[in-house]
Amino acid sequence: MREHTQLPEAHAAPDCAVPASPETDGHPATRDRVARSILDHGPSSAADLASRLGLTAAAVRRHLDGLAAAGLVDAREQRVYGSRGRGRPAKVFALTDAGRSAFYQAYDQLAADALRWISESVGGGKAGEEAVAAFARARFGRQGERYRAELELAGSDQRAEALARALSADGYAATVRRVPSAATPKAPAGAQLCQHHCPVAHIAEQFPQLCEAETEVFSQLLGTHVQRLATIAHGDGVCTTYVPAPGAAPSAASRQLPGAVPTAGTSTPPVPASARRNLA
Repeated sequence: MREHTQLPEAHAAPDCAVPASPETDGHPATRDRVARSILDHGPSSAADLASRLGLTAAAVRRHLDGLAAAGLVDAREQRVYGSRGRGRPAKVFALTDAGRSAFYQAYDQLAADALRWISESVGGGKAGEEAVAAFARARFGRQGERYRAELELAGSDQRAEALARALSADGYAATVRRVPSAATPKAPAGAQLCQHHCPVAHIAEQFPQLCEAETEVFSQLLGTHVQRLATIAHGDGVCTTYVPAPGAAPSAASRQLPGAVPTAGTSTPPVPASARRNLA
């Protein structure tokens, strides 16, 4: 459930809410819509935002300037995977921690309270942790089942890209970076699956079972043991998952998606040094 949250104006004190006023382009609270679009789709250029919201690029830039002045968004150079064309790199805008908090605080608290109740209802402790983990596996298992058909249409060497597309459609702003093997340059490249946005990051800070369950589902969908290198919930800028090249250590649990746990006793392939060095 998402609640509309009024973002503070640039001149407001951090703890003061300022009522929305109609914007000059005819859209009330347009600045909130711009910020919400970045929240839902991840770092975005002014042109992307204008296209999604039906606004002019000039209007979007005015709102981005206001959000930046309030400390709610910041600008960064857009990451380009592969060869870059001529000209200056595109600039994209991402929500800061303060910008995310302006949206998350209401429904994050509800979600945290619900998970805490699940844990306490079975007595807390180890049993409580397992109950939350079971919920997380069921939730991400259902999400994974929606992705499975798209991944099965992709070739084995394109499954990471297919998963990134499915995640992006759900607002995770996912990309894939191919990582060559340092030991064997001619070997098939592994991949870094990068999620530039996480809708449950604030909850996962308190309940790491959410990240663990998501990683399990990635492993099951991709048919190989994957390794989490970084998460937004732990303070990293991007959730990064290393996916070995096709044929490396296939997962025996790959067909047991709903609520399944990876098979015990299997080994995780080593992550190339190049993948560890090049975290997105």
